[in-house]
Amino acid sequence: MKKRLALFLTIMTGLLPLTGSLNSSLLYRVEEPAISPLARYYMCFRTSQPLNIDGRLEEDAWKKVYWSEDFMDIQGKSKPKPRYKTRVKLLWDDDYFYIGAELEEPHVWATLTKRDSIIYQDNDFEVFIDPDGDSHLYYELEINALNTVWDLLLVKPYRDGGPAIHSWDIQGLKTAVAVNGTLNDPKDKDKGWTVELALPWEVLKEASPLKKRPEPGESWRLNFSRVEYRVKIVDGSYQKEKDPTTGRDLPEDNWTWAPQGLINIHYPEMWGYVQFTATEAGRAKEYCDEDQEAEVKWALRKIYYRQRKLYSEQGKWAEKWEDLNLTREKQLKVKDFSYPPVIMATDSLFEAIYTGKDGQKWHIRQDGLIWKTNPEQK
Repeated sequence: MKKRLALFLTIMTGLLPLTGSLNSSLLYRVEEPAISPLARYYMCFRTSQPLNIDGRLEEDAWKKVYWSEDFMDIQGKSKPKPRYKTRVKLLWDDDYFYIGAELEEPHVWATLTKRDSIIYQDNDFEVFIDPDGDSHLYYELEINALNTVWDLLLVKPYRDGGPAIHSWDIQGLKTAVAVNGTLNDPKDKDKGWTVELALPWEVLKEASPLKKRPEPGESWRLNFSRVEYRVKIVDGSYQKEKDPTTGRDLPEDNWTWAPQGLINIHYPEMWGYVQFTATEAGRAKEYCDEDQEAEVKWALRKIYYRQRKLYSEQGKWAEKWEDLNLTREKQLKVKDFSYPPVIMATDSLFEAIYTGKDGQKWHIRQDGLIWKTNPEQK
């Protein structure tokens, strides 16, 4: 089964440069985020003892590590501060990646009980993991207050044609939820709920660099999200509030650790960084290494957004960067990299390339895949 899955993923992700072409019907305009990525970094310490997954986050190892920044609106700081606090903690050992989350909530409710239901139809907590940071082949996990899970694998973001593999499961996943209050009982006021997850490296390594768990010092791209609906109490039960003009449910709030700049969590280039350290929790204070190549990757991403916009409007790719209305974009000039970037295009494909002083090249193509090659590589 693993060999068949690996072959399928190799074909679907288009691992060779200038492959991964998209059906023309899928090449719609990709919305450009209203903000640049907001740097979010978390140092993930080790735990010497496996954790008891009960949802309570009361073990000593959890107490020795710090909370993340509070979540903000998915669109960024320009939007109102979330009504309720959300934050996460992280740990790891040889077997598992541990995630703990705390969600403030005066009325804890949930309805979905079947695994792989569309969990965001309830209030939920969500995890997104892109091990190699190329924006392709990443994991999604959602969980509600009933401890019901939806886990799936994205070959590519939906904007780039997907697909999402809904039948994929995190074998060996451990989850638990603890409610600080009473679930589905409107008669009292709750404090919130906590989530505890143990994700086995045996599964996560399938999309990781070199097909193994992270090495100390290595960083993975992650984000965490929370979906929150406005509800009212009707006849002793919770009901989602509706728009009085349309009769439809009011749109949910989306709160995230790293903001996206738009209402779409499937922009992996906007996610944060988790760096893994060999240091045991509570032994020493360490700080994350910033992504030294973030600027060139963001410059390439700007080209990708504009190329997709042009193709959706004119049915062709630009062969000159001047045709992308980026002449005034300071992000296109990157220190220690060639300028202007090289752009190559055919009727169905494009590739943009920056070359560094050391000869290393960063590439992006029409389906959003981003990758690096060394001078000896073609």
